[in-house]
Amino acid sequence: MSCKRTPKSLAILLLVLFTQIALGQKGQKLADLHYQKKEYALAIKAYKDVLKTQQPSLEVVTKLADAYRQLNNPQDAEFWYAQMLAFPNYDPQHLKHFADMARMNGDFKKAKNLYLTYAEKVPSAQHEAMNLIATSENAQLWMAQPQPYAVEKHPQLNSENSDFSPAFYQEGIVFTSDRYGNDKKRKVSAFTGKPYSALYYSKKEDSGFSSAVPLPAPIHNDVQNGSAVFSPDGNTIYFTRINHVKQKKKKVNTDPFSWTKFSSTPNYINRLELFISQKQANGWSKPKPFPYNNPSLYSIGHPALSVTGDTLYFASDMPGSLGESDIFFSVKQHNNAWSAPTNLGQQVNTEGKEVFPVISPSGKLYFSSNGHKGMGGLDIFSANGSGVIWSQAKNLRYPLNSPADDFGILFEKAGDSGYLSSNRGSTDGTDDIFSFKYAPIPCHLSGIALEKAEIKPGLFKDVPVANVKISLYKEGDTVPVITYSNAAGQFTFAIFDGVGYKVRATKTGYLNRTATITPACESTVDMVKLGMVLNRNTLNTPILVENIYYDLDKYDIRPDAALELDKLVQTLNDNPNINIELSSHTDSRQTRSYNNLLSQMRAQAAVDYIVSKGVDRSRISAKGYGETRLLNRCADGVACSEEEHQLNRRTEFKILKIE
Repeated sequence: MSCKRTPKSLAILLLVLFTQIALGQKGQKLADLHYQKKEYALAIKAYKDVLKTQQPSLEVVTKLADAYRQLNNPQDAEFWYAQMLAFPNYDPQHLKHFADMARMNGDFKKAKNLYLTYAEKVPSAQHEAMNLIATSENAQLWMAQPQPYAVEKHPQLNSENSDFSPAFYQEGIVFTSDRYGNDKKRKVSAFTGKPYSALYYSKKEDSGFSSAVPLPAPIHNDVQNGSAVFSPDGNTIYFTRINHVKQKKKKVNTDPFSWTKFSSTPNYINRLELFISQKQANGWSKPKPFPYNNPSLYSIGHPALSVTGDTLYFASDMPGSLGESDIFFSVKQHNNAWSAPTNLGQQVNTEGKEVFPVISPSGKLYFSSNGHKGMGGLDIFSANGSGVIWSQAKNLRYPLNSPADDFGILFEKAGDSGYLSSNRGSTDGTDDIFSFKYAPIPCHLSGIALEKAEIKPGLFKDVPVANVKISLYKEGDTVPVITYSNAAGQFTFAIFDGVGYKVRATKTGYLNRTATITPACESTVDMVKLGMVLNRNTLNTPILVENIYYDLDKYDIRPDAALELDKLVQTLNDNPNINIELSSHTDSRQTRSYNNLLSQMRAQAAVDYIVSKGVDRSRISAKGYGETRLLNRCADGVACSEEEHQLNRRTEFKILKIE
């Protein structure tokens, strides 16, 4: 039976349809308004409501992707950029943002392919795309060869919202957070959809950190505050406060803490200002603005102090910046006035963003940048120097850095542990505080104990020595790890990258031998090679000191000879119970009397060098044998090569006494 729609039912259907269209159009206008005003959290909700009433459009999915990107939410941003590809007329410029999000999410293969497509569709961007591909490959390489640090999300300092930029204060730390805390009525930012940020204090206890509480008024108020630093005595706080001002310039940076660059023009923007407050008997004084604040034109924020407390570092996009935001400094004068801000220069600042400066206890500068060679997003860099003279910025690499945003690092006094801020691993772009600790990479020491056996005069062969006691002392330890060489003279130890070790070899009938090493391991499979050459402690038996050669008719200690004599110094230090004779020998050229004198002078020069290194002169005597103990056929009247003659110009030692 056929079913015919009545005019009335058709009218109702059309009414519903037109109503949905009207609601969808109204909803998109509202969403577009939020987007234009940089109210990204509200825009996202509004655009998703639009998608409930109409099919996705290129404009909606692109703006959703951009909104998530501006909120530092690469996972959702990547999803919506992927939807954009379903529309053939998408703007190819968005491919770069799509690739950025894939890179920040750790999908380097996808990112590189998208950068290549971006370069194909936008020929003028080929150089930029190639640099971004290099950045992706760089991130892959560094993640495959991590630096010796263990990094983990701190279990007590974080909330469900963003927490970042810790600073030491009293017996704990102060950090920035946009958590609700106990103030459920706290203003919500339309930009992020989360409460206004505030400064929180958490005390360090035996069990970790106490529950965080906001700093009291007047530091805590109804505007956004964050990114603080304290004077060395803890009596002065410098912190960032956000000012909501009417826009005057067309191109501005409006993100409270990241100086995100926008293309459209909202009516009001967020500017950063620095404020200073003094501790008083009844709390903190009313914060005073830093004299160079000018929120109508630019931002100043993210303060850091020199170790002495008289130099203030901060990030700003003020005139004189080289890029989107730079690091500047100002010095406190004798009258307590601050000098005019000075840009740190091109070694630190780039055409990109430099933000969140930190001065470590050792005085080194740390800051975050997306302009220097990095892994993607903001990376943490270090530089040595002061004023406008700085060393080249050095990337801290993975795992202190990641493909996401990394910033706000804080070092404990020892310098091998601390805290940093990052949105790595976040599903919604929120920042968290991570702890880090130096954790040297384990690798292996592969050694062999050898004796140089003389096959014939001047010709030696390496012979393994078994059952040698090998003691490994880690730097600072007095109790060693002990092993013994096997039949092939081999021994192994587990060691760590960057740690100093002393290796000591002992066996009855041989002189003791020590060596020091500081391995540079890049992975757990690295093997550090070490040869321990042992000499017998037989009395009056010559032992060759390798490569102690002299130039013809000279007795000066050559640089290569000094290196070998240093080994003999070590032998004497390792065996304080022996006295030795150090002998020098010449070739047959010149007269016997000349050679006797020359060899004596050479032996004495070597002894004087050894004594200069701290060995008691009574333990070592010098003896010149001239040409009386040649090792080969090169006697008077025999034609020989220079190499053959040089073999005879040698230095030896023999043990005269064992106490």
